Amino acid sequence: MSNTVIEPRPSTLRGASLPKWFPYAVVVGSVVVAAGIGLAAGLDSKVQWGLIAAILFLLGTYGIAARVEGRRQAKDRIATSFVWVAFLLAVVPLVSLVWVTVSRGIKVLDVYFLTHSMGVVADSEPGGGIYAAILGSLEQVALATLIAAPVGVLTAVYLVEYGRGNLSRAITFFVDVMTGIPSIVAGLFILSLMLIFEMQPFGFAGSLALAILMMPVVVRSTEEMLKLVPNELREASLALGIPKWRTILKVVLPTSIGGITTGIMLAIARIAGETAPVLLLVWGNPFINANPFEGAQASLPLYIYQQYANSAGSGAAYDRAWAASLTLIAFVMILNLVARGIARWKAPKTGR
Repeated sequence: MSNTVIEPRPSTLRGASLPKWFPYAVVVGSVVVAAGIGLAAGLDSKVQWGLIAAILFLLGTYGIAARVEGRRQAKDRIATSFVWVAFLLAVVPLVSLVWVTVSRGIKVLDVYFLTHSMGVVADSEPGGGIYAAILGSLEQVALATLIAAPVGVLTAVYLVEYGRGNLSRAITFFVDVMTGIPSIVAGLFILSLMLIFEMQPFGFAGSLALAILMMPVVVRSTEEMLKLVPNELREASLALGIPKWRTILKVVLPTSIGGITTGIMLAIARIAGETAPVLLLVWGNPFINANPFEGAQASLPLYIYQQYANSAGSGAAYDRAWAASLTLIAFVMILNLVARGIARWKAPKTGR
């Protein structure tokens, strides 16, 4: 036998291609040209420079790629470039917001600020803290969760497991409507009830409004998680003669508990920063009030609003508003991390 090795013939169908460093070169060139245009035109805003650079990057990528690689490959590159530009347009404001909040809020954020309340400290004076606001927010959000989470989960169970006909469609429609209602509408609804019964502002009233805002988020997230449970699990349980309610309790809910918990955590993060209902129903209190069922209470979003509104000519109030904002962002971030941790912990284990 012959031991001749036949080498593959080089493909003649492969066209010209740009080097891997091409996108980076276009980015650098776009930034340099955009900076030159901005300086020549007298544009002071770096946002305008960035938008000009993004447009130049897209145009440069398509023009050069179309000339070298052809229109088909240029369309692929421009689609990828659009994705990266959209990503940067979403990330840059977020990073800027976090950076400004941290740089300004860290000035007065310390143990004293977290463990003391305003009390008799005037808004124009330094000192004081957010202990009463943290306590009020925790109580109001916890009460809202105790109301909204069970109602939302049970509603989702009904829609997925039992819901049929006009009633199910009506519930789904109203849940969708409630998802988009402004927070001020929920506050006005509870305020109208308070006026009818001649009640004074108190913390639990804010919890009721927050629960209204939280319910549709819990219903929608739980409904989607329950739909992901395979029907084979339900059928296997029912085939063993287990009642449907017990199948839901022992099979369906444990299978989707990770996603349900994540949805509840995200709903809590959504209502933690609401200001309008608290402003209408709770009113705020510079002193510590640990009873949410009697008297006005403080709240972190309301504290931020009040300090910023009273910060004219006072750097102390302005610094306290930024420090409270940083605390609220940290609270929401911790909730999101906890939700991700629970989702990963409760995720179904797959065999190798």
